[in-house]
Amino acid sequence: MTAHRPSCREMLSSLSDYLDGEIEAEICAAIESHLAECENCRIVVDTLRKTITLYRHQAEEDAVLPDEVRYRLFKRLNLEDFLKTSA
Repeated sequence: MTAHRPSCREMLSSLSDYLDGEIEAEICAAIESHLAECENCRIVVDTLRKTITLYRHQAEEDAVLPDEVRYRLFKRLNLEDFLKTSA
């Protein structure tokens, strides 16, 4: 029996749990198999990992994201509703 290989969409929907190490071993293996064959998804994962690393580094320095930068970032990520509730 062959393991289910997730599509790009399926892989991306589990990406946060995958990067946090909070995903079942079988699903993790399927994602890694997909990443081995899909350059576009590897780029997404690598970019997100770098973003997380940069964010954690900044958080360690107790840096505060300027309001204008925070607004532009949240707007770009389509999180306008979050901006309204957190302002």
